[in-house]
Amino acid sequence: MKLEGCSALVTGASAGLGREFARQLGVRAHSLVLVARRRERLEQFRNELTQQRSDVVAEDAVPGPRSTSKAFGAATAHVRVIDLCDKSQIDELVQWLEQNKIDIDVLINNAGLGDVGPFATSHLLRNDQMLYVNIVALTTLTRKLLPQMLSQKRGAILNVSSSAAFLAIPEFNVYAATKAYVNSFNEALRAELHGTGVTVTALCPGPVHTEFQDVAKRPGGQPERGPEFVYVSVEKVVRDALAAVEADRPLVIPGFIMKLGMFLVRITPMPILRLAWRFSPKRG
Repeated sequence: MKLEGCSALVTGASAGLGREFARQLGVRAHSLVLVARRRERLEQFRNELTQQRSDVVAEDAVPGPRSTSKAFGAATAHVRVIDLCDKSQIDELVQWLEQNKIDIDVLINNAGLGDVGPFATSHLLRNDQMLYVNIVALTTLTRKLLPQMLSQKRGAILNVSSSAAFLAIPEFNVYAATKAYVNSFNEALRAELHGTGVTVTALCPGPVHTEFQDVAKRPGGQPERGPEFVYVSVEKVVRDALAAVEADRPLVIPGFIMKLGMFLVRITPMPILRLAWRFSPKRG
C-alpha cells in the first residue's frame, strides 16, 4: 500500500518510535491522528509537524522539477490525549473518529510498556498496564478500525512488536510474552486478510535509543543497555518499517546484526536456549 495521501493513526506518538513515525509520515500523509497521554508533548510536536509541512509546501512552490509533483503533508494533525489502559477512552477515540468522519487507513499500534526485574517482585499494577497497552489496546483498536478498512478495500496495520517476542527472557518475561502475542496475532490476522486489500506487518526492533529502557527500569535500578553495535537508529527503524508496509512484508527486523541474531534464535531448539539461560549471568 502506498502511504502518500493516507490517513494514519499513531499511538505512543509523543516520544521515541511513535514520534518518528509521525514525523516521517508528516510529509506523506493527508492527515494524522496522534495519540498519547502527554498533552503538552503532543501539542508541541503537532506544532513542529505543522512547520515541517509549511517548509515542504514552500519548497514545492519553487519553480522547477519539484513543482511538478504533488506535495502531500499532514494537512490536518489531530492530537488526542488518551490513556490506552482505559478501555472507555479507547471507545471515545473511536467515536471521535466516526463523528469527525476520519477514516483511518493506516493504523500504527506503537505504544508499549516494559518492566525489567524478577517477576516475583514485579508490581501488579505495572503488569496489568503492560497487558492492557501491549495486548488489549492493540487488539481493541485493530478490531474497531479494521471494518472500515475492509469496506474501502484499502488499509495497512503496523503492529510494533519486539525482537524480545522470539525469546522467553528471564526478568523481562511479561513484556516478552506480550510481544509474542503480538507476533502470533499478526500472523493469524495477516492470513485472514489475504486478498482483502488490507495488509498486516509486524515490526520487531532490537535495541533502539528511546525512553523505553528508562521507563522500563524499576526504582533504584539502572536501564538495561546492550553493546552499542546492536543499536539501530530511530530513523532507520521507522524508515525500514514504512518500507515494509509499502512492500506488504509480514515482518521487519531492522539492522543486520539483529536480523542475524534473531534468525539464529529462531532456529535454535528450546532445550539449548534453556541451557543458555541457566548458565547466563544473573542480573543484580
